[in-house]
Amino acid sequence: MPGLDLSSVATFLEGFILLDTVRITRPAPGKQVLNTTTGQYAYPEGETVYEGPGAVQAAGTSDGVTSPPVASLPWVDETRSRYRALTPLAAPIAERGMLITVVAVHAGGDTELIGRQWRAQDPSVAGTIGVLRITGLDQVQQTREVP
Repeated sequence: MPGLDLSSVATFLEGFILLDTVRITRPAPGKQVLNTTTGQYAYPEGETVYEGPGAVQAAGTSDGVTSPPVASLPWVDETRSRYRALTPLAAPIAERGMLITVVAVHAGGDTELIGRQWRAQDPSVAGTIGVLRITGLDQVQQTREVP
């Protein structure tokens, strides 16, 4: 018995939702380094695994607070930002810890997304019936000095 052919649905959704350009990279070993041009910390350039059509969206779930690093602290100031990346099924599965960056947005899109980075929380979702690849993300927080 033949299964469902969802290729036309996938093609439609790719042209309807995957309007921006995203880059998935495997981070280079090492810690973040200060970019003296921008004044922000960034990871060293890693290996690009995918660059092409994609989208980044809020996951629709509430953010969470990570557990305190020291038992005597009542909370921490680092939250988990729930996002998800959408890429075509032809894109490789993003592994845990890979960085996803928006490198271009469509006309009329949110230009504030350009350059923002997220870290893959888990490998991309895969399933028998799917039309887009979905990857859970946590936004990479920037350290800012208070004057």
